[in-house]
Amino acid sequence: MANVIEINQLTKYYGKSRGIENVTFSVEKGEIFGFIGPNGAGKSTTIRTLLALIYPTSGEAKIFGMDCIKKAPEIAKRVGYLPSEVFYYDGMKVKDLLNYSASFYKKDCKSRINELAKLLDLDLNRKIDDLSYGNKKKVGIVQGLLHSPDLIILDEPTSGLDPLMQQTFFDLLLEENKRGATVLMSSHILGEVQRLCGRVAIIKEGTIIKLEKISTLQDDSYKRIKIETDSDIPCNYFDISGVTDYKTEGKIRSFIYKGDINIMTAKLSGLTLSNLWIDEPDLEEIFLHYYSNKEA
Repeated sequence: MANVIEINQLTKYYGKSRGIENVTFSVEKGEIFGFIGPNGAGKSTTIRTLLALIYPTSGEAKIFGMDCIKKAPEIAKRVGYLPSEVFYYDGMKVKDLLNYSASFYKKDCKSRINELAKLLDLDLNRKIDDLSYGNKKKVGIVQGLLHSPDLIILDEPTSGLDPLMQQTFFDLLLEENKRGATVLMSSHILGEVQRLCGRVAIIKEGTIIKLEKISTLQDDSYKRIKIETDSDIPCNYFDISGVTDYKTEGKIRSFIYKGDINIMTAKLSGLTLSNLWIDEPDLEEIFLHYYSNKEA
């Protein structure tokens, strides 16, 4: 399948300060791709460099097979972008701002603007400076989608939206994806990524530390194990390769295990257990594993 986004060894320094280093990944046509990491990890820097809002120190990036710097104006016509923070001229009405944005695409977007505004419960006749932060975010969503883009790039898209509006937004994204749009979504909210994305890149301190399918991150190689016992357990009993996030709460011990399950069952057989739980860990637990594991 063709790649809509191709990033190769992309690096950005601000003077001597690190932005991102050697970021490499691709996004296939028609997929919803997650880009996750805490604030300051390099998500926004990667996206802004990809969109030619800032220039890279080295490396390259392509969208639709075109160089992101050299072909930026041509690429922009087919891309919808929602930044993490939205800022507008306060004196404008919402409809005037959106009509102005639509004028860049040389197509009639009025019906689409009205459709999106109705879906998001956005009053087009209000002035920008009268809007709450959440409603300004809705303006940004409409602005990013009004021209039915082939690629949608979202940077922390749900901040400011209430839970019901988040659900509406997710449904809208899925509809855009069914229409054929490719989506790149950055977030530090792991439930969003787990819910929508097929693949994910995890970024830490400006560097990609994992690129994987969501299903693979949650496959049988990881287990959340919880045991209950009245017996005393030596503090180093589970000090074996593959055990992370070890916790003790009264009679309960829990941890994430990645490795040969036979080794673990042999270890557990040496204990007198009153209860045992083995579950799939959620994406957040796996994510924290990568951020706490120095070898990652």
